[in-house]
Amino acid sequence: MYLGRIVAVGMNRAGKVAAMYRVSSRSFPNRETVINGEVVSVIPKAGFESDLRRNCYIAYNCARLPRHYAVASNGSHTDPIAEKIAMGMPVRDAVALGLLAMDYEKDSLDTPRIVAVVNRDGNDAFLGIVRKDALLVREFALQPGQAFYLSTYEKNQPADDNVDAAYDAATAEAACRYVISGGVFAGFTNAVTAAAAMATADGFALASTVA
Repeated sequence: MYLGRIVAVGMNRAGKVAAMYRVSSRSFPNRETVINGEVVSVIPKAGFESDLRRNCYIAYNCARLPRHYAVASNGSHTDPIAEKIAMGMPVRDAVALGLLAMDYEKDSLDTPRIVAVVNRDGNDAFLGIVRKDALLVREFALQPGQAFYLSTYEKNQPADDNVDAAYDAATAEAACRYVISGGVFAGFTNAVTAAAAMATADGFALASTVA
């Protein structure tokens, strides 16, 4: 099944939370994720920079770490949402405001914007989406061994049914691999690259990988 871009929030069996992002793409597969400090960006691979002329939405920051939170998303809304959280705005409000302000992408598919946020110091997490027909933001109480996910297509509303009940990635690198080919994610096609932020004792560890 093709879901397009995917965000996920999860808690492993040791109680560590993570936010994950996966690029799945049929049109622009030649991309990678790169880490720069506390930011992960999606960019075209070397030699494919001209893809930006075809679609301006394919390069963006996909993960940031404001305060004791991790934010992961499929577009440039990562930045304003993270900045509002860093300023102290409640997460639900920051997600809703950022999605409302940016709106869905005005490409040929009216691609929704999706976002995931996790709290390092608790089990609360948020998934949000703005589609052409809806704006939805929902809080989830994470439990050990669970990951909830949201995608641009098909699984495009925050719901209890969109869950992986066997999630147990121990590191940020393992979380990246998991959202590419672990659990329920293994059944979703056209994986390109991924990023993840995993809670640690004093912050978050970031990782990126290619499919």
